[in-house]
Amino acid sequence: MLPCSRREVERFPGKPPSLWEQIWRGGFPAIPDRGIAPVDWFETYVATYVERDVRQITNVTDLSAFQTFLGLVAGRTGQLLNLSQLGGETGVTHNTARAWLSVLEAGYVAFRLPPFHANIRKRLVKSPKIFFYDTGVACFLIGIRSAVQLQRHPLRGALFENFVVCEILKAALNIGRRPKLSFYRDHQGHEVDLLVERGDSTAAVEIKSARTIASDFFSDLDWLRAQNLGSNLPPLKPWLIYGGDQPQERTKATVIPWSGVSELDW
Repeated sequence: MLPCSRREVERFPGKPPSLWEQIWRGGFPAIPDRGIAPVDWFETYVATYVERDVRQITNVTDLSAFQTFLGLVAGRTGQLLNLSQLGGETGVTHNTARAWLSVLEAGYVAFRLPPFHANIRKRLVKSPKIFFYDTGVACFLIGIRSAVQLQRHPLRGALFENFVVCEILKAALNIGRRPKLSFYRDHQGHEVDLLVERGDSTAAVEIKSARTIASDFFSDLDWLRAQNLGSNLPPLKPWLIYGGDQPQERTKATVIPWSGVSELDW
């Protein structure tokens, strides 16, 4: 079972009062329902997961190295995944890093978002990006101990992207859909954060944590439209999801505040 979506968290008496509180606290129901301090909850969760569940899933003999691995994966939230580099920093082989990542996926801790690929003559990246099913767990593993610290942290944008991707995933799964998600990125650095493929259309989603909208937020959506993907994707519908509060309908994209993501029919 996945952590709660924002829409579900809103039903608890101790719901987070702001975006950054929401991301820092995550979606485990015990935190808003029973008033447990997030740091206390995550300390227990990670200890239980590492000491009990991991050993049941696979034969991890070096739990200390695995805990280091957890923190390093969390530090790469929203980034391209390089297993060789990750293994080297952990002090394990590439194959061990791959096996341990499979443990995180089997335990619904983290998941890989694949890059878009098709039979098109474009130089697209082939590495997936890594995300956590719960942003509170990712924040804890990174060492973020408050929403205020999160707002000032270098990874705030990546964690916001993680939050939005998971909200879209949960919104679709909660109505019985299994969405086809990917991201689009070429070797020149152009990237659209998320593609949600539907039968008749493709939501092209750009994700920005800022509270105000800048004109350059739409540049990669414009770039994607100019790629003329044709039969490789259903028609594109551009979206911008940002850290502000007001929905807007612009010529280049439909603008949705962070609080409205889980309300949409993805």
